This record gives sequence, structure tokens and C-alpha cells, in this order.
Amino acid sequence: MKKRVAIFISGGGSNMVRLVEDMQSGDHAGEPVLVLANGADAGGLKKAQEMGVATAVVDHRPFKGNRPAFEAALQAELDKVSPDILCLAGFMRVLTEGFVAPWDGKMLNIHPSLLPKYKGLHTHARALEAGDREHGCTVHLVTPALDDGPILGQANVPVLDGDTAETLATRVLAQEHRLYPAVLRRFAGGDTSLIRL
Repeated sequence: MKKRVAIFISGGGSNMVRLVEDMQSGDHAGEPVLVLANGADAGGLKKAQEMGVATAVVDHRPFKGNRPAFEAALQAELDKVSPDILCLAGFMRVLTEGFVAPWDGKMLNIHPSLLPKYKGLHTHARALEAGDREHGCTVHLVTPALDDGPILGQANVPVLDGDTAETLATRVLAQEHRLYPAVLRRFAGGDTSLIRL
């Protein structure tokens, strides 16, 4: 029996596309059952529909100041499809402990840094400002603390002379597209051992 996978996005959904492509490629223990965005303008929604995956939108804006109500609406959409695994793929909303706790051990996120370095935003600029010679991305289990859960996979990217935050981001994203599907494939099959690319 395949694991049912829901994916949360906020934008174009390039990581979501790679996850769905891999799940639809054949011998995968997971199957995509929902792509959910927090805005109807998320470009990834159309891509998901074109790939035959159900979509839903829970716009965060009407819930301003009431995060529990927003998260209850998210959970209501998940309840319709009963996923086993939840993947955050560029979902730009911080989730509270009330939402995260029931998904303990079943929610993955990809973050554009080599955690525990550079939690939060502007990771590429921060790596450059620090003079790092190596940067990358991390897939981790989600816990209530931001970008803090157990690490399931990391991919390293060298920082090159003359790099800008944009050029570095482009190379890191290419590695994200390799790492996240590889981690989800193993995770859906019950393997939580660390992957390094």
C-alpha cells in the first residue's frame, strides 16, 4: 500500500514538481494525493493540476491574526485526503506547535542551507556575508522549532569566487531538486537514514 503524500507550496512549486515526477515514475512507495497552496496565485497549482494531482487553496490573508483558524482550515483540507506524509516545498508560512505536533515524524521540509547554519530567511546572502566556502540544502523532519528537526539529507554546494546570492541560490536549487525526491523516496519506504549528495 503506497503512502499518501500531501505537499504544501506558496509559489511556483519547482520542488513539488520534482517530488511528484519522482512519485509518478513507477517504483515509489509514495503517491501524491494533494498539492495545497496558501494563495490562489501560486504558480505550482496549475503545474500540479497538469500532472493530475488534486489541488486546494487556503488563503492565509483572511485569517490575519488568527493562525489557529488558518491551520484548522489547512487540516480540514488534509482530512479530505488522509495523507500519511506531509511535505513542505517552499511553503512560506510558519506553522505552530498545535499544527505540527500531530504530524510528528511525518512532516518533511527542505531548507536552503546546511542546517543548523542559517535557519530562517536570506540563507544565501548570509552564507556569503560569513565568507563560507560551502553552502547547500537540507531536508529535515519538521518540529515546532523553526528549521530545527532531525536531518534526513543534505547536499553541498561550493561557494565560488564572484558568487551573488542569486547565483548561489540557482545552484542550491538544482541540488534541492535532487535531494528532496531522494529523501522522500527512502522516507516513504521507511528508511530515515541520512543521505548526503
